Amino acid sequence: MPTIVISGYYGFNNAGDEAVLYSIVRTLKKQRPGARLVVLSNDPKRTARAYGVESVNRWNPFTVLQALWEADLLISGGGSLLQDATGPRSILYYLGIVWAAKLFGKPVAIYAQGIGPVNGTLGRRLIRRIVNRVDVVSVRDARSRQELMEMEVTRPPVHVTADPVLALDRRELDLEAGRELLLRAGIVPGDDGRMSPVVGVSVREWQGLTGYRAALARACDDLARQGWRVLFVPMQFPADIVASREVARQMQEKSYVLKENCSVSNLMGLIGNLDLVIGMRLHALIMAGVARVPMVGICYDPKVTSFLKQVEQPSAGKVETLTYEEVRDAVQGVLAQGDEVRQQLAERVAEMREEARESARLALGLLK
Repeated sequence: MPTIVISGYYGFNNAGDEAVLYSIVRTLKKQRPGARLVVLSNDPKRTARAYGVESVNRWNPFTVLQALWEADLLISGGGSLLQDATGPRSILYYLGIVWAAKLFGKPVAIYAQGIGPVNGTLGRRLIRRIVNRVDVVSVRDARSRQELMEMEVTRPPVHVTADPVLALDRRELDLEAGRELLLRAGIVPGDDGRMSPVVGVSVREWQGLTGYRAALARACDDLARQGWRVLFVPMQFPADIVASREVARQMQEKSYVLKENCSVSNLMGLIGNLDLVIGMRLHALIMAGVARVPMVGICYDPKVTSFLKQVEQPSAGKVETLTYEEVRDAVQGVLAQGDEVRQQLAERVAEMREEARESARLALGLLK
């Protein structure tokens, strides 16, 4: 029974990264039943309980090194681990784990990561030196491969696959649990027993910007006046609740904020019950793609732009310069397509599902 250690941004109450872990674990268990999975986590007890894996404290060097010593394979990813937009520590930490595994003679797979941006000289130098020594590299988009090429990562072939969450199928979503979440959030059927259409809105704080809030609030008011229910869906607790309430406060019409820090399974079930998603958070958009829910993205990072291009869905613009008119026009454009957009999503995401599963096949191919 092989032991596989998984390193990523896990145990921090970030729904996107938790969805990545959820998907990786499900995919590995399907492709290699019986494998012992050990996750490096900020909250190991919760991680072990939530995903049916073993987990150790990612900050304890003794337990981390013990896990790596016992490993038959290290998986680094997915998510945006090798970037310095949030500071240099991310690159130092995750490459430190990779380097330790290589010192122990363990095979290492970079797993469907999003690379960059990396602006610091030290970060670029470390990536070139260490990633060139791993055994398999898969990235979630062509932009990430280009980033590695520019940093002269050439020794392991760089495979473009897809974000791990895209390995999931809509048929795996717990739609009933999602409906219960909607009810608990206050979104209930009308007197005629019918449910109004629901738009899920995912926002986050970004570099102190505030102008986007008014633009988004006006667009959400438009939808509310057309009979839609507006539900803010936080992806990072508690930070996104604060950002959601700031936008909701600027609305004139009634809106709702999901206050539960729910499981990945329940959150994806909820998104599967929505009729539209307007999102800044990448994985809110990816979950919408899995659920075949039309979307409009707001781009704060190149990874959002890249995903929207992959699934051929519209961007309302960049968060720094976002206007009400841009959001309104993007939303109207999506709604005008009707069911056609769902069919297009289903076809594109089906292709990407196999690409996402290829990341696991590449990594598991390193096991003896």
